[in-house]
Amino acid sequence: MIFTAALLTILPLVSGETIVNMFEWSHDDVAKECVRFLGPYGYSGVQVSPVNECAVVNGRPWWERYQPFSYRLVSRSGDEAAFKNMVETCNGVGVRVYVDVVFNHMSANQPSGTTGTDGSVPDTNNKQYPDVPYGPNDFHSTCSIDDWGNRNQIRVCELVGLHDLNQGSEYVRGKIVDFLNHLIDIGVAGFRVDAAKHMEPSDLAVIYGRTHNLNTKWFPDGSRAYFYQEIMSNDGDVIMPKEYTGLGGALDFKYGFELARGFTGGNQLKWFYNFGEKWNLLPWKDSVVFIDNHDTQRSGIFGRDALTYKQSKQYKMATGFMLAWPHQRAAVMSSYSFDNKDQSPPAYPVPINDDLSCGGGWVCEHRWRQIYGMAAFANVVEGTEVSNWWTNGNYQISFCRGDKGFIAFNAEQSDLDADLQTCLSPGDYCDVVSGLKKDGKCTGTTITVQQGGQARIKIPSNADDGFVAIHAQSKL
Repeated sequence: MIFTAALLTILPLVSGETIVNMFEWSHDDVAKECVRFLGPYGYSGVQVSPVNECAVVNGRPWWERYQPFSYRLVSRSGDEAAFKNMVETCNGVGVRVYVDVVFNHMSANQPSGTTGTDGSVPDTNNKQYPDVPYGPNDFHSTCSIDDWGNRNQIRVCELVGLHDLNQGSEYVRGKIVDFLNHLIDIGVAGFRVDAAKHMEPSDLAVIYGRTHNLNTKWFPDGSRAYFYQEIMSNDGDVIMPKEYTGLGGALDFKYGFELARGFTGGNQLKWFYNFGEKWNLLPWKDSVVFIDNHDTQRSGIFGRDALTYKQSKQYKMATGFMLAWPHQRAAVMSSYSFDNKDQSPPAYPVPINDDLSCGGGWVCEHRWRQIYGMAAFANVVEGTEVSNWWTNGNYQISFCRGDKGFIAFNAEQSDLDADLQTCLSPGDYCDVVSGLKKDGKCTGTTITVQQGGQARIKIPSNADDGFVAIHAQSKL
């Protein structure tokens, strides 16, 4: 398959991006968060939930956002005016906006009283969506995915009963491209493509290739949108991410599951010295890495459970490793608490507490000091290599990132108390996991680096935080 060079001319990175997945946040709240927190604390991107009209299901479960009725920009997050304001505001403080887009299918649920712009009610049973418009001929024939070893079923049959669009149709391609271009013209930087595994790469190549260049108000002339695609896959599956990485990036589901194993006692951390492609992970240039997302939080995949905010200490450590390890793009989850996997989001606006945490049922992992401190760490060490790997032979490790940063982890039941090589110049440094450098002092722990770059590192097994990190800019 031949892909045009334009597809590979993606938005250049200022540094390794840390994107916050602000799951189910309102547009108004995202706009505020870009200004008051994301930009100032070193996050360079935000992923927002699907922005177009969708099903309205009893109980308002989160997954209704993934059942589109039209491409009108209206959702429980806000209308088109609110979306435009959010994009303008976030771009204005250097935070790129990525939209979660769904165009593999249309909803099979009835719209619960909503009507189209012409007053009609979509007849989803007969595959009628007047606000696009789509009709029965724009979909693949009705069939179910009964055999996950059958490539054709995966690509043309209905995912959980949702009506499967025919992206091979020029008309359907045109409607999808119009939708994407509208978002690009407003100022978004790219897209998370939901259910990409269920669409032909050749069809996606045409769709992506017909999108506009990014808005020059915010991006260099000729910049292209970055597409990162959802391809849930396990070793040996009939459809793998490498079929799509010539088009853009892919979400690396295996990455987070392997780190979950390491930080919950399933695989000794001593083995992570070569974490990456040798583990059958995607190359960094082809992937967006993450610990959890809205799907894996609720059910996991491949028989594996993801680490989530519910295992907070291990979750923070795994996220810390992800942000300390070389990557091009990493996604940090920002979610809401739930007991029922279908549970709808809490009320807006998102309340912010004096200690920078969120209230009202919003978890806001990106506001945990252990995580935002590591977002800054990732920015400082960008472009450096891992060096001076150390391990006690079990679940205690440390490593440097060039001469810019140092991190150490203790994930076992005994204390870590050792002189370790930090690769940093002598002096006092603020541990960015326990606090910040503020007014020339540390709000958390101070770590002293001696001549030769060594420092005494102490992490008790019962410490609230199971890791410490220092970098060149945290020096006092």
